[in-house]
Amino acid sequence: MITGAPRGVKDLLPKQTKQWHKVEAVIRQITREYGFEEIRTPIFEHSEVFHRGVGETTDIVQKETYDFTDRGGRELTLRPEGTAPTVRALLEHKLYAGPLPVKLYYVGPMFRFGRPQAGRLRQFHQFGIEVFGSASARVDAEVMAMAMDFYGRLGLTDLELLLNSIGCPTCRPGHREALQQFLAPKVGELCSDCQKRFEKNPMRILDCKNERCQELSQGAPTTVEYLCTDCADHFNEVKTLLDSAGVTYTLDDRLVRGLDYYTKTAFEIVSRQIGAQSSIGGGGRYDQLVETLGGPTTPGIGFGLGLERVLLTMENQGLLADDDQEQRDLFIATAGAGTAAVAFRLMQELRQRGMTVEMDYQGRSLKAQMKTADRFHVPRVMIIGESELAQGVVVLRTMSTSEQQTVPLDSVIAHLCGTAEPPMSV
Repeated sequence: MITGAPRGVKDLLPKQTKQWHKVEAVIRQITREYGFEEIRTPIFEHSEVFHRGVGETTDIVQKETYDFTDRGGRELTLRPEGTAPTVRALLEHKLYAGPLPVKLYYVGPMFRFGRPQAGRLRQFHQFGIEVFGSASARVDAEVMAMAMDFYGRLGLTDLELLLNSIGCPTCRPGHREALQQFLAPKVGELCSDCQKRFEKNPMRILDCKNERCQELSQGAPTTVEYLCTDCADHFNEVKTLLDSAGVTYTLDDRLVRGLDYYTKTAFEIVSRQIGAQSSIGGGGRYDQLVETLGGPTTPGIGFGLGLERVLLTMENQGLLADDDQEQRDLFIATAGAGTAAVAFRLMQELRQRGMTVEMDYQGRSLKAQMKTADRFHVPRVMIIGESELAQGVVVLRTMSTSEQQTVPLDSVIAHLCGTAEPPMSV
């Protein structure tokens, strides 16, 4: 017997996919209204896309990526996040050469090896947006406002938008030096990962989830204290724009996010209803990433929202109705020789006209077929028996009242659809 799915992945059964469809419908609607176009990148990329883009010192690259060598000896990685692949596509297809800004979105599976827990799997799904070609604080504000708008349309409440600025290459060195001086006497007490980060990227120590590291870094110099004039002005404008739009936020000077490519604005959306791992999405600005991956200087900003985490939060807030009804427009019940072929023809013609139609496939009795029709919650049943077929008619039964009417076989399509001809193919 085949064993279950691998640890850290799960099947989405029809009941769950209906819930996903509702969330995805909101994604399609909100991205259209905000002017984003969809991009679909491959499931795997050359490993250097993530090593150079996400950063060698990140937990993602060091511990969580699914790396493999293909039969041609190429080093490949299942995508752990969506920004670096989108930048790679931007460069490969020279999208930056067209009208700016370029506004893209994606929805799809990502892969990270970690300890599976509620809403956090090894294969997970992300809704992400990326904006390339504008350094304006207005874009930062729009990206965060869009994220909160998305959650609001799903009905989610009790969410908190955490906001920080982590500076740029101009002001980051000053913070780095001050942070290293603060942590130098404590390096030996840090976890092994943070001891490595101390030299390569000490700011990442502030993001460590180890409780001891969090204690040791309390009171450390913050990025906001060392912002250059440009970064400080940008951050102040972001806050002003969010305030003007009524987007509430909480300043969090320890928020640095887990990816090396962020500059200036960093943000995270958290819910207190899904356990210790409370983040359900986040993002930030990455003005050097395109250049890091070999392209021209092109500012960028985006977010990635974990859909499993979103759905878990919706479930905890009672927003996932248990709607397991299989709704159909019509069920065709048959009885007797020659009726199945007629029913099958009518079913296909009605489907081509946009109706959802089912019929019996098991050769069950008429009584059993009516029970099946009840399960599909159809408003009407078409009954075709040998006697009806001989008379060239069908019987239409309204399920709510049990009323029946006889309709000529050759006009039943027009009767049900209001037109004798199918719509023109496009």
